[in-house]
Amino acid sequence: MSSCSSLGHKALGAALLAGFLVFPSAPLAQGKPGPAAEIYMYRGADRDKRVLEGARKERQAVVYTSLNLKDSVPITQAFEKKYGVKIELWRSSSERVLQRALAEARAGRFSVDAFELNGPELEALYREGLLEEFYSPQFANLPPSAFPKHRHYAADRFNFFTIAYNTNLVKPEEVPDSYEDLAHPRWVGRIGIEASDTDWFGSIVKAMGEEKGLALFRKLAQMKPQIRTGHTLIAELVAAGEIPLAATIYNHNAERLLVNGAPIKWKALKPTFGRPNAVAVAKRAERPHAALLFADFMLSIEGQTLIKQRNRVPASPKVDTNLNKFPYEMIDPVVVLDEAEKWEGLWSELFLKGQKVKKEAE
Repeated sequence: MSSCSSLGHKALGAALLAGFLVFPSAPLAQGKPGPAAEIYMYRGADRDKRVLEGARKERQAVVYTSLNLKDSVPITQAFEKKYGVKIELWRSSSERVLQRALAEARAGRFSVDAFELNGPELEALYREGLLEEFYSPQFANLPPSAFPKHRHYAADRFNFFTIAYNTNLVKPEEVPDSYEDLAHPRWVGRIGIEASDTDWFGSIVKAMGEEKGLALFRKLAQMKPQIRTGHTLIAELVAAGEIPLAATIYNHNAERLLVNGAPIKWKALKPTFGRPNAVAVAKRAERPHAALLFADFMLSIEGQTLIKQRNRVPASPKVDTNLNKFPYEMIDPVVVLDEAEKWEGLWSELFLKGQKVKKEAE
């Protein structure tokens, strides 16, 4: 995994996924431990006590997140009630969180203490030297796929890409069993694709082999798919019958509608890819104990259960949910950054008539 820390490096993927303004100043030191490194990595028997006492003295943590407010607010309220430590949330799309954190750091402001964010954007923050490695006893709850090699963030939830279909419009025998089945003539004009899923696209093509994979997606592009922005929107359109079948949907969005009686079901095709969303602590956090306490909580069984109760996919296999009971692979945030230009270019050519890919706000 590259440790290069330059906004101009191709590893940051098309100017950090967003056409972000490239700052002329040098990046922050990535390999040098920050002032809170000892706090973050402490493993003594009194570790939890020290973290809680320190957090209560700090009184609050500032958290930047891409998790929508209807989910992030109830979770942070539970944290505040449990510990008496306030969470100040700033919520936006992962791209905008990344942009804000970088802009503040370049200006010498370090307002944020912790992040709960999409994996590729956290990888960009790591490469820019804004994250610190941390230890949590709650790591024991997580699978190996929750950690990057450098261990500067840990996944607290996954977004799994599956298909979904309207049960009133799609017969059981018509439901695809493979990605190749999506190219069946019956789906011409009846299939929906989310407009920004370039990381899923690249992962599927790589898994199938580039020649075979690109041939399949060229077929899909010729089938007059409905291209819509937003996984939640696509799920709602499937449930409403406006799109009979969606090729890219987060299964938790379909599940939310299903449990409320909507005529929608989801299905995981092989290989199923997940996008990690993770927690991380800021290298220059003003309130490091509170940042660490927040990370502990999000990765704890209690925090993971709250994520499940929001109809999302907790990273921990110790929290039972049908939303992850299938073989899956993680989309590598490193590959997303390093190869963004390639896959976004191909995707734009196939599905967006050459227009720029616009990432959705979660």
